[in-house]
Amino acid sequence: MRYDDEPVFRRSKWGTNRYYYNPNNPIGLALIVITLVFTATMVILMVNRAGPFKPETANTPWSPPPYTHSWPPPSSAPTPWPT
Repeated sequence: MRYDDEPVFRRSKWGTNRYYYNPNNPIGLALIVITLVFTATMVILMVNRAGPFKPETANTPWSPPPYTHSWPPPSSAPTPWPT
């Protein structure tokens, strides 16, 4: 196959130690496409504030439960058993 001698990553020719995907290799080209699709999807989700970027729903303020107990509280002493 003609792509056998092409590496997946190539060293940048700009004088840095960075690598880039090689579009002459099928795996490198697939990585380029996957990266572009993933990035576009995440940007669309961020713009629409959907998915993991969805804001939390506004919680209603806390309100205590209605008071249903009478005063004084019941005695903690055991009630006598009928004999």
